[in-house]
Amino acid sequence: MAASGDPLAQAFDAAIAELANDHRLTAPSQAAYRNSWDRLRGYLDPLGITSPAEIDDRQLRGFLAQLARDGLSPRSIARHVSALRRLLKTWIRLAIDCPADALQLKAPRAPRRLPEAPDVETMSRLLDRGTGLPEPITETPNGRIRAARDHCLFEWLYGSGLRLAEVVSLDLDTIDPAARQVRVTGKRNKTRIVPVGRKATEALTHWLTLRRHWARPEEPAVFINDRGRRLTPRSVQLRLNRLSRQAGLDAPLHPHQLRHAFATHVLESSGDLRAVQEMLGHESLSTTQIYTHLDFQHLMSVYEKAHPRAGRRPDDESLDG
Repeated sequence: MAASGDPLAQAFDAAIAELANDHRLTAPSQAAYRNSWDRLRGYLDPLGITSPAEIDDRQLRGFLAQLARDGLSPRSIARHVSALRRLLKTWIRLAIDCPADALQLKAPRAPRRLPEAPDVETMSRLLDRGTGLPEPITETPNGRIRAARDHCLFEWLYGSGLRLAEVVSLDLDTIDPAARQVRVTGKRNKTRIVPVGRKATEALTHWLTLRRHWARPEEPAVFINDRGRRLTPRSVQLRLNRLSRQAGLDAPLHPHQLRHAFATHVLESSGDLRAVQEMLGHESLSTTQIYTHLDFQHLMSVYEKAHPRAGRRPDDESLDG
């Protein structure tokens, strides 16, 4: 570490004192900042830096590159960038000469998490249960109506890839059962036409024969509760959670996972990224391309098992000697 009397050590000590006086921060947050600043000091000392004024943008980027070489993830490096910005802001507030331009330092972009999409077998276990869910409430008329509605809901989430907000916003006049398609208003009020599968259409036909028992004359919503009002997203989440448990799944599903499953399974079968983009209502193809990573994992697995030059297999004979 730098000598305790040099300007760099004094500047770090002053920043740490300011940190301790910030009662808005929790103890773990303060410890995380100090840890990041200690790592920066450990990087700067071998470079002969003795004052904050000697630090430049190039050196800070070198520090981030070192963190990457040390194996830190982009998310962890982003936390260090946040700590660096706080350090520089503290020095500026204390009138300590430092590279203010380095406040523009950008964190590396974290890779997008791959969506956790249920496989085809899981979706079959969830949806092929029909409308007769084994729960006491289905023994009542309202229970049977509710089961039919829920089955229709989840067939639509998986069979059309609609967002949860789009499904609960559907009105009766937006659906064309004969053409098996629906007019959807998505993000930024953009309208698109989405095809709907046979299973979802059949479930809708059954639900609409029962919907009239709950419906108010003025209610246009396709999916309603037993008071005749439009179903809320939270209600759908709770119902899917319950159905997941009844189906014996390892973990409850979220409605958005059914949309992920739709996209993944269509892409795996067709390979048509543009079509999936249109159906999902993505503005940018890059948003849809996250599903190609899932598809690529499947393709790579097939390739490694099938291609003779994909890699060395356990039953390969040794070429030695």
